[in-house]
Amino acid sequence: MKRSIRVRPRWFVVASLAAVLAVTTSALSACTSSSKPKSDPVATTTITLEGPNQWTDSGSSFGPAWDALVASFEKKEPTIKVKTVAMPIKTFSQTISTQLSAGTAPELVFNQATFQPYMVHHLDAEMQQPNPYVQGNTKWIDVFNSDVYGTNVAAAVDGEGHLNFVPLNVFATGLFYNQDAFAKAGVTAPIESFSDLMTACGKLSAAGYTPLAMDASDFAVVVLTHALSDMMLDKFYDSLNVYTAAGTAGTSTQITKKDWVKAVLTGQITTSTPEDVEVLKLLKDLYSTCATKNWSGIASTSGAMTNPRDFIAGKAAMTLGTDYAPTLLSGASFKYAAMPLPTVTTASSPLSQGVAAKYGMSVGGTSYMIPASTKGAQLTAAIKFLQFVSAPKYIQPWLEATGAVPAVKGASVPAVSAGLVAGAWGKPLRLGTYFPGAPPGVTLVGLYDGYLLGSKNLDQQKSYLQTMWKNWAKQQVTTYNWGTEPWAKG
Repeated sequence: MKRSIRVRPRWFVVASLAAVLAVTTSALSACTSSSKPKSDPVATTTITLEGPNQWTDSGSSFGPAWDALVASFEKKEPTIKVKTVAMPIKTFSQTISTQLSAGTAPELVFNQATFQPYMVHHLDAEMQQPNPYVQGNTKWIDVFNSDVYGTNVAAAVDGEGHLNFVPLNVFATGLFYNQDAFAKAGVTAPIESFSDLMTACGKLSAAGYTPLAMDASDFAVVVLTHALSDMMLDKFYDSLNVYTAAGTAGTSTQITKKDWVKAVLTGQITTSTPEDVEVLKLLKDLYSTCATKNWSGIASTSGAMTNPRDFIAGKAAMTLGTDYAPTLLSGASFKYAAMPLPTVTTASSPLSQGVAAKYGMSVGGTSYMIPASTKGAQLTAAIKFLQFVSAPKYIQPWLEATGAVPAVKGASVPAVSAGLVAGAWGKPLRLGTYFPGAPPGVTLVGLYDGYLLGSKNLDQQKSYLQTMWKNWAKQQVTTYNWGTEPWAKG
């Protein structure tokens, strides 16, 4: 993207000699006056930020709270202007991936896109320098919650160990529920176990509600499979954990992408692993018993919650939501609250290991990175913006207005989102963050929808999913140049 510069015009007057002399005389006499010379005009650097509107799939901006955040930055840095481009939820990832590959991406892009490390600006060096917007800070990296962002967190670095993006908030999720509907159906919140959830869904259906508002979003499948897998496969944590977040031999607090790729290609974990089969069964039970009956035909319209139309209208008693959901729920006519997903106990699966459900706070919310093609004044301006939005003082108003959970220390969690990080549920995933995904060209919901809708039986689903996992793993090997590893030919 070409640099855009706006320069205020200077007006030059060609005067007669007499006029020049008059001006000179006037200037000399003005030396004793209190008048001040006009300040020189200053060049303005414009940077463009593009990404999905995580609250709704429509509109030309990210909403008033975002506009206020940008305005506060521009007030602090009057020589920098930030242009925001809102993108559709469905297509933003492919568009940004294409731009990064072609070197045509704008100065700041949403980080949830497929790219190779060389395509983006690594922030490792800047993170060791002070954040000028945080008083007393000596290293920018120190302002972040080290449990969710840093070189030791697998989800925060790429396959080469680089920090490429800055989170404005973390991704926190759970169930938002209609308190009036729960009272009518005789359901007590929070729901503690998966079996209790199945019972609650039956009561809510009998009371005339759709238990869980669901749609055809990748978001729902990601949250549910990650949370279920983290509980059911916890016993494999130690054996899987053989790489650091930087991809070298060692361990990490979370199972890394490289760990999972190795596990898939060596057959350490397969879709026939009993605990993984249980994940599939539990997932289908939840969709069959609780979800909107025609969920596959309902397009996702928000990154904040599943099927917001039915939940906000009071037709559904629960929805899967994130810390962005409160913005959409401000117009609801009923009282609502947030709670964790329930824990899978032996009442639901004999393979339960008694591990409490958790999702925690993870980098997956509003996060932006700088393309490698960004240089000069634009690069400096983009870094300043990322530093500004990671300063507690300046990001707190945006957090309060949206319900978003902070990624930095010194900022507080909005009360409306507190249930999303409560108790064990607020602890970080150990296995689920990089659980095997979909290869290019396949949606995440597409990995499971055939089985969930009944067009595939369990054996067919296991076979199909195993193929997809292997394709995904091979693609990661190519992306991160892991081909020299002895297991990479699997």
